[in-house]
Amino acid sequence: MTEQPTATHSDQDFLRLDGQICFALNAASRAFGGLYRVVLKDLGLTYPQYLVMLVLWEHGEMPVKEIGQHLRLDSGTLSPLLKRLEAAGLVRRERSTEDERSVRAGLTEEGAALRARAVEVPRRIAAATGFELTEVVDLQARLSRLTAALDAAVPLEEAREA
Repeated sequence: MTEQPTATHSDQDFLRLDGQICFALNAASRAFGGLYRVVLKDLGLTYPQYLVMLVLWEHGEMPVKEIGQHLRLDSGTLSPLLKRLEAAGLVRRERSTEDERSVRAGLTEEGAALRARAVEVPRRIAAATGFELTEVVDLQARLSRLTAALDAAVPLEEAREA
């Protein structure tokens, strides 16, 4: 069980910007975004496009809806990303022959070949953190637990509606 804040913390302490975990996570996310922008420039990808490519490199062709589930993105956000990746020749999209409402996305040869160049991205990012590998793995595990706890507190569907 997690500890609750103690009585030694005043209301003022809880309302300090530097005491907000959400702000620390947001600041780290923005810092990562800046670093990824530089690292991904040579691949010609944005960070969200890189995430789509990671899913396709890992899982292969799949329905667009499943890509969205992996990335926690709705179709309104994902569709433009896929269109740009398709225009760049990295991804192809096709309507399912079984269900015309479903669109599948997969890698082109060029998209699959880009994986070899992308292997250096996580290494460069990990090195930039200044963390040891064990610290990176521990941080990922803690963030996964945090995400699961927050999802349990407010289901994703409710969060999207808010």
